[in-house]
Amino acid sequence: MVDFRKIRARAAKRKGGEAAPTSLLGPMPDNAAVAKIADDRILSTMAERVFAAGFVWRVIEQKWPGFEEAFLGFEPKRLLFQPDDFWHDLTADKRIVRNPQKIKSVRDNAGFVERVSKEHGSFGKFLANWPADDQVGLMAYLGKHGSRLGGNTGQYFLRWLEWDAFIVSADMAAALRDAGLDVAESPTSKTDLGRIQAQINAWAAETGLPRRHISRILAMSIGENHPPEALRKYMGE
Repeated sequence: MVDFRKIRARAAKRKGGEAAPTSLLGPMPDNAAVAKIADDRILSTMAERVFAAGFVWRVIEQKWPGFEEAFLGFEPKRLLFQPDDFWHDLTADKRIVRNPQKIKSVRDNAGFVERVSKEHGSFGKFLANWPADDQVGLMAYLGKHGSRLGGNTGQYFLRWLEWDAFIVSADMAAALRDAGLDVAESPTSKTDLGRIQAQINAWAAETGLPRRHISRILAMSIGENHPPEALRKYMGE
């Protein structure tokens, strides 16, 4: 495998200097702090990432106050008490994106959040206690027990909560392959994800960087060279 220092140096050169990548890494993730996030904010973030998947993120962000109203502040218990008519009416509610399957996922994920919360004290505590070096296991859990939380949606959900998550984007996968990791161009298999987890863990131990930052440095080191301003806008910073 290529030394990670070389990957970081390449990212710095592409972004205009040693300080540039650092300014684009975002805040330090804090998995312990995730324990303090209320279940309604967990469900809201789940729903936002589900609705944003395959859609224009900016549109979802602009409409989100309407989503919060329509889905009763994403209070799991309150949503689970709503009759079928409530959910049917949402498919004609102009405050939200009227996708029946994604609307149904909110109902299903309200149940998911409630079940996990009862077992662990809160969904945030469950996430905070999951080992940071086993994101792949957590992704598998979300994909199996949640609704529409598989693949990149689950990864972005964790990232949006400031859990220390890497994102297996096309650029990140390309950087890993370029560095010598034997994975597919679009790595989704259990074997490939396991190899990615192991390599990210190794680099995290070697560099002391959080996995989130390693992921972003990899993505910045290859592919289309987006200007720093565009990346900051994409990250919402």
